Amino acid sequence: MSTPQEAASAKDGSMIKQKEMIAGHFSALTRAKAEGKKVVYTFVPGNITELLLAFDVLPVYPEINALQSGMRKKSGAYIAEAERLGHSEDVCTYVKCDIGMLKSGNFGPTGEKLPEPDLLLLSYTGCFTFMKWFELLKREYDCPVAMMHVPYQGDGVFTPEMRDYVVAQLRTEVVPALEALTGKKLDEAKLSEALARSRVAEDDLVAVLESAKRRPSPIDAYFGGVYYIGPIFTSFRGTEAAVDYYRTLRAEVDERVRLGLGPLTPDGAITHEKYRLVIEGPPNWTNFQEFWKMFSSEGAVVVASSYTKVGGVYDNGFRHDPERPLETLAEYCAGCYTNLNLPTRIDMLSRYVREYEADGLLINSVKSCNSFSAGQLLILREVEARTGVPGGFIETDLVDPRYFSAANIKNRIESYLQMIEQKRRNASTRAHAATPTVAPPRPAKKLEVLR
Repeated sequence: MSTPQEAASAKDGSMIKQKEMIAGHFSALTRAKAEGKKVVYTFVPGNITELLLAFDVLPVYPEINALQSGMRKKSGAYIAEAERLGHSEDVCTYVKCDIGMLKSGNFGPTGEKLPEPDLLLLSYTGCFTFMKWFELLKREYDCPVAMMHVPYQGDGVFTPEMRDYVVAQLRTEVVPALEALTGKKLDEAKLSEALARSRVAEDDLVAVLESAKRRPSPIDAYFGGVYYIGPIFTSFRGTEAAVDYYRTLRAEVDERVRLGLGPLTPDGAITHEKYRLVIEGPPNWTNFQEFWKMFSSEGAVVVASSYTKVGGVYDNGFRHDPERPLETLAEYCAGCYTNLNLPTRIDMLSRYVREYEADGLLINSVKSCNSFSAGQLLILREVEARTGVPGGFIETDLVDPRYFSAANIKNRIESYLQMIEQKRRNASTRAHAATPTVAPPRPAKKLEVLR
């Protein structure tokens, strides 16, 4: 039987494995041109990684480069370079970090030079910035562009007509572009095999995320969740490596549940879960560990988050279907979080608060990310009204260190948690006051015997 210490180190093992997978992918990119591999630049929301695997091309994700640069304290200099070239302070900092990195030699987060793209593949899924981003990249690289437009779920429904519209683009635009790039015809059997592997990994990921419904939660579904979603949201979905990673991760989390352990944090395992939170919005990457500690030091565990759905809302029931390869890719693209309208997001967050028995909803509003920040105050008020839990609001940025004020953010988080605590005390007081007072029994009267 494992000890709690052994279980904690096992969880660390999956995080290390994830980092090794990502580092290995960057190394493969460095060797790509020498090995005759084609490289496609694309994005996380709505990516069609399995289709790329079917053509044996390597994907590059510009927003992953940016967030990794932020975690490694490199993004500030890249953003400054982009602004020196004329990009506004209000532009998405992922974009400026990527452009600044490109202009500084295009060395990736691991210090290895990234290859130039052979194709720019844009799958538009609710973020207009992606389109402008690729316009900028097209000016820098002499390569073709393939665009796949995914209809926004304005009415909260992805209709069969919408699906057919995306499938038609896959058949007439994307697949022909990949065939021209690689000189290969699409092997649908190979694509279906990758989709089947995706389905297996998705089952395990959902089991891991839904383990947070337990008390104590064995995971942190926001900060820790960043590690969990890395392989499946990027270059590994559809691979045996992803299947193996999520099988291992699920086994580790199951063991933590069996032992009644809380999640691991930068300061070790949380031994007393004091607050359960749902968080809306992306995390800050430039001060990621410091940001996480502001919660873990207070015993606050994030049991569900919207950010871990930016590359697919699998806990709504979606799984890739190997029997319908192009149709399932279209449905996946449409279901990413940034492609959902505000009522759908409110429904989802309200459900998380109820099902995960959260004490509150906290919004991290990111200054330069309109895909998330637009409408967040409305989301906050609606979720408060529907669930009765208090909402909180903080502001940071993705990868611009100038917009992370540690003292201000920490003060807001502490004030918010105090508000939750006060609400608990008030509820306890009301419950106590509402309890009927039961008078002590009167002593029985003695019966006098008449003589």
